[in-house]
Amino acid sequence: MLKARVAVLVSGGGTNLQALLDAEKSGILRSGEIVLVVSNKPDVYALRRAADAGVEQAVLNRKELGKERFESELTSLLAEKRIDLIVLAGFLCILSEDFVKRYPRRILNVHPSLIPAFCGDGFYGLKVHEAALARGVKVTGATVHFVNEITDGGEIIAQAAVTVPEGITPEKLQKRVMEQAEWKLLPEATERVCAELIG
Repeated sequence: MLKARVAVLVSGGGTNLQALLDAEKSGILRSGEIVLVVSNKPDVYALRRAADAGVEQAVLNRKELGKERFESELTSLLAEKRIDLIVLAGFLCILSEDFVKRYPRRILNVHPSLIPAFCGDGFYGLKVHEAALARGVKVTGATVHFVNEITDGGEIIAQAAVTVPEGITPEKLQKRVMEQAEWKLLPEATERVCAELIG
């Protein structure tokens, strides 16, 4: 069966990457194959997850390379591996407008809120959940969207809502949103987009 070739970009522990790898194993992700995991930092646990799953890994240290060289080397690597779809899974770098424009509707991101709430520049990781709690929201969630030149501004593919219990900490809310929304939503959205790509 023809499958879309998927690269996953990571910056840390790789829990969303693991959700994708598990989805591929269980058959939820069947129209795409994860063939490459790229980290912008060395020694992150996501690389171990990729190795354990038998997926090729690459490290492009953005701090050392600088933004332009990082994106140039990443572009070459994606071309060499014939990548059809890029999935940002806890990837904490903002990609340039030039880079994003090379891959229209070919880059997915998962964001830990119901966009347009708590998104855009400066809203990532725990900061999103801290902001949601400070605002007193009763419902939060996660969004998978296409990436364009506006941070968290691309077309929404899927969303899932998560209730916010009274007195919850930002750390516990982060885990709740991952377990109830991100880890289900990202594999399902990735499958949907891969299915369209192989059409």
